[in-house]
Amino acid sequence: MSVSDLSELQLRKKEIREKAHAARNAQPDKDLLSRQIVDRFMGLPEYARARTVMFYVDVRSEVRTRQHFPDALASGKRIVIPYCVDGELELFHLESMDELSVGMYKILEPKAELRSVPAKRIAVDELDLIMVPGVAFDRRGARSGHGMGYYDKLLEHARLDAPLVALAFECQMFEEVPVAEHDIFMDQVITEAAVYPGRGRATKPHSP
Repeated sequence: MSVSDLSELQLRKKEIREKAHAARNAQPDKDLLSRQIVDRFMGLPEYARARTVMFYVDVRSEVRTRQHFPDALASGKRIVIPYCVDGELELFHLESMDELSVGMYKILEPKAELRSVPAKRIAVDELDLIMVPGVAFDRRGARSGHGMGYYDKLLEHARLDAPLVALAFECQMFEEVPVAEHDIFMDQVITEAAVYPGRGRATKPHSP
């Protein structure tokens, strides 16, 4: 990909990201819709089969997940949440809501004193099912994040048999999200309106 092609791709991604952010911020009834979306996630056969499941912790206007943590924790599954350290996502085995506190950026995250406990540290290849946030998606499962690449770095090491399931409001769905060679497609995208089967990691995107 040439420099000019890369610049054009970045501009297209930025434009879609801005539109999606605006639409998500303006979305009414976020609590109600989020409950519907996460209920669908927890009703998946892939969820029923999974022993170790990663949930993301919602921030700002993302589909809200934390209201489902008590039910997930009571399910007998091993629940894992990510948190950021020096630009990388680390994984934490969550066993109680008491293990979370509000961090520096007003983000709910594992308490600092628990992060180094060996039993709390989880490797990405232990995950059987991965819930993924994002800013914009399309029906192929293409995803646009915040542009920092945190999830891309994590997901490229996930097992191929561990489904990647993104949560989004329908207003975050676009006709086509531009992708680069390193971008990873979701196996499913769940909104309040539908469950979209994505391309997954079986196929690589073509250079735009």
